[in-house]
Amino acid sequence: MFAAEFEPADDLNRRRSTRAAVSLEARIGRDGIGRTLCKVVDLSIHGARLQTYSALKRGATIWLTLPGIGPVAADIMWADDYVAGCQFHQPLEPAVFERLAGNDAR
Repeated sequence: MFAAEFEPADDLNRRRSTRAAVSLEARIGRDGIGRTLCKVVDLSIHGARLQTYSALKRGATIWLTLPGIGPVAADIMWADDYVAGCQFHQPLEPAVFERLAGNDAR
């Protein structure tokens, strides 16, 4: 028999910013080039979780066209089948985030 010690994490929430559950129709692509529909299901000022109709690859850079905002450059940080997480190159302005978070269509 053996014993192990552990130290609980002080910060259980590793996120840099508040996340909001949303349901926003968006597009991946810019200026009509390679545009495909997706849904933003989770949003923060630093990134988003996407449900897509085509698989994305970790490490890819995309243009995520958000409703009423336009294209935002983002890197795919993780991808699992048709769900992916992206990190924006530039954080959203807090007022923009609040407006998008208030547009929850559910």
